[in-house]
Amino acid sequence: METTSLSRTVDDEFASQTTYLDTSSCGLLPRRTVDAVKALAESIATGSRSGAGDFESVDAARAGFARLAGVDADRVATGSSVAVHVGLIAASLPAGAEVLAPEGEFSSVVSPFAVRGDLKMRYVPLDGLADAVRPGTDLVAFSSVQSADGRIADLDAVRAAVAAHGARTLLDATQSAGWLPLDAGAYDYTVTGGFKFLLCPRGASFLTVTEDAQRTLPPAFAAWVASDDPWNSTYGPVGRLSPTARRYDEPPAFLSYHGAEHSLALLGEVGIDTIHAHATGLAARMRAGLAGLGHEVVPTESTIVAVPGLGGREPELARAGVMVSNRAGSLRAAFHLYNTEADVDRALDVLSG
Repeated sequence: METTSLSRTVDDEFASQTTYLDTSSCGLLPRRTVDAVKALAESIATGSRSGAGDFESVDAARAGFARLAGVDADRVATGSSVAVHVGLIAASLPAGAEVLAPEGEFSSVVSPFAVRGDLKMRYVPLDGLADAVRPGTDLVAFSSVQSADGRIADLDAVRAAVAAHGARTLLDATQSAGWLPLDAGAYDYTVTGGFKFLLCPRGASFLTVTEDAQRTLPPAFAAWVASDDPWNSTYGPVGRLSPTARRYDEPPAFLSYHGAEHSLALLGEVGIDTIHAHATGLAARMRAGLAGLGHEVVPTESTIVAVPGLGGREPELARAGVMVSNRAGSLRAAFHLYNTEADVDRALDVLSG
């Protein structure tokens, strides 16, 4: 998509009233998404529909995510949160299994394993993750992009190490899907919260499972929606689960999925490559400007910019209408399709004061 077309799309779809640089916390909702959520809420409020929402919207969101993730829709399960998806995987591991993860990894990626108490948890620096995989490692659980500071994992090296030692991979793409190309089929499992760079309402999340991994992942949360014939499985035990990853579906939060359908369609229209070039370019401009102000920035080519020790200035920026976040003491800014060079310059102007 050309720059002028991207600008027109942003003007049509977004209505930010601030310099919004906090997509790593929550993405802005497109107008089409807001309209879909409002329409469903109004129809429920007035009793003009039967049921709380449409499964067609859930499947449209599933298909939209599948296209962005490079997998078939049958490899995608829908749910409500990353923690629940990870909990399902954690419950499937035998006692004593070793789970390897980066130090400082986002809590939802590691806590479901840690709270079991009978798994071997091992944490290493992110840049040493691939080298730390060993014959006794059962699962490597990590984010493609770190929430705290935007560092990008060496995905190729981790996959190669896992293949060499026969382990499985769990990739959290929450901080990358929507701007960084994703090949979900290259990992046994991926989990992605939709409310950040996918621009979905909170309550929509996606789990991908390869056919091989599905053989050892019990559907512990199975409900009637996980059936091969849902509408004839509403009473009594489910007779036959879906043969696809849909067997891991949770009963949907319809308001979220009615919106997610449209957010994912928008991202598909713009294109991940276009968003990647645009957002990482803005992040590079921000890093250069921060360096010019004498600040040491976490080195990465991510769309997330982090400045250690500067998190305390978040309230000051907020008062000036610049929305960022304070994570682990770092000032964190994140760029997406709706941001501009003017946003970067505004943030730098406040920080230079």
